[in-house]
Parts: sequence; structure tokens; C-alpha cells
Amino acid sequence: MTVANQKGGVGKTTTAVNLAAALAMHDQRVLVVDLDPQGNASTALATEHRSGMPSVYQVLVDDMPLSQIVKPVPDMPNLYCAPATLDLAGAEIELVPMVGRETRLRRALASFDAMEFDYILIDCPPSLGLLTVNAMAAAQEVLIPIQCEYYALEGLTQLLQNVELVRAHLNQTLSISTILLTMYDGRTRLASQVAEEVRSHFGDTVLDAVIPRSVRVSEAPSYGQSVMTYDPGSSGALAYMGAAREIAYRAAALTGA
Repeated sequence: MTVANQKGGVGKTTTAVNLAAALAMHDQRVLVVDLDPQGNASTALATEHRSGMPSVYQVLVDDMPLSQIVKPVPDMPNLYCAPATLDLAGAEIELVPMVGRETRLRRALASFDAMEFDYILIDCPPSLGLLTVNAMAAAQEVLIPIQCEYYALEGLTQLLQNVELVRAHLNQTLSISTILLTMYDGRTRLASQVAEEVRSHFGDTVLDAVIPRSVRVSEAPSYGQSVMTYDPGSSGALAYMGAAREIAYRAAALTGA
């Protein structure tokens, strides 16, 4: 599942990390692939990602096997991370002349024993460049976090068009399976208006769970943790747990489990 939205600050990394942690806490084996050069998902999962060390960059550019960079997340059984380093910022340019540049992540995942994982979540950078295209070409589903604020739907048309292009030319099985409303502030009329608009537009694709604005969610990464372990009783942790439960139920319904 690719977590994508070219707008910055909508909660992509926070969503990828906390959903992964919530699923792992329910005995699912989960891998987070950090495709953002900023490496925020790697930071939140306490996975070392200094520049120059083996990371997703070497997998995409140098054909290093994914298995050589995947690390277990400390103190979180069932959770693993493929870290990103700042080197990845140059990958967008370095990939341009390469053969099959849009499907290099897909090939890496195909040769990797992905069967040992129940979920693979790919955290994308806030752009629609080659890294995001690689993520979409490699995934079965796209999860779009949408913040409940003004301009929330701006730029979404472009993202949907890109998903369609990837589906047409690179990955016919790709679908937008999940939309998650983030940064919801129940005290404002605007938040409920945005939520209503998104639900009327996307219907059942939108999860019932809504992620509230939460200081705890923002604080957790600075301690190298997800909010699930940092403050399991907080509103943010409970909301992400609910979202993870919905995603798991949907997956079970699709597979007939």
C-alpha cells in the first residue's frame, strides 16, 4: 500500500508509521519502505539512516537487494523498516536515464521475499516525481491522507490523474482503496465541512476513523517512536488503531478470510 499525496504536511509519514505500528501490535508482520529523502519515517521508527549508509537509494540506483537494508524496528516485534537517506534526493535525477526507471522498486520487491509480510506500506515524498511513480508501480493500493483544512482538495485532481496514468501504463492492478481524514479539529465548522465534502465525493473509500489534531502524535517521532507506543491511550493512538482495524477488516473481506 502506497501512502501518497503531493501536498506536504497532510500526515503521510505519520499515517504510514502509526498504521504500521498498529497493525504490528495486532500480530501482523509489517514493512515500512521509506521513499522520502527526508527520512522522517525512518526517524520515527528509530532506524538509523545516516547519509552514505545502505538504504532505499542503493536499492533503486545500484540494484542492491532489499533484504540487505531491511532492519527490525527496536522494541516493536513484527515491524520492519527499509530506511531512506538524504542520498535519495539525487535518485530522482539519477533514475532518469535508467532502463525501467519507473519499476525499479517493483522489481526489488518482487525479488525480495515479500511473502513473509502481511503488509508493506510505502511512504512517499510530497511530490509526484519518479519516487512516487515507483511507489505506485510497486503497490496494489493507494492510501491518500487528506487534512481537514482549507485547500484540502486542491491538487487532488492531479494526484488522481497520476494514479490513472500509472494504472494505464505501469500497473493495471493499482486502485485507490483508502482515504483517511487527518488533522480533524472538531471545534471548527470547516473541518466538518471538509470531511462532509470528501465523504460525498469518495463514498466508502473514506475510512470511518478520523485522525484528530493531536500534540501527542506530533511529539512521538522526536522520541523515535510512533504514537502507538509513545502514548497508547491518546486520542491520536486510538484513532490510528481504529483506522488500522478498518483496513485489516477490508483486507479480510477482499480475501474472504
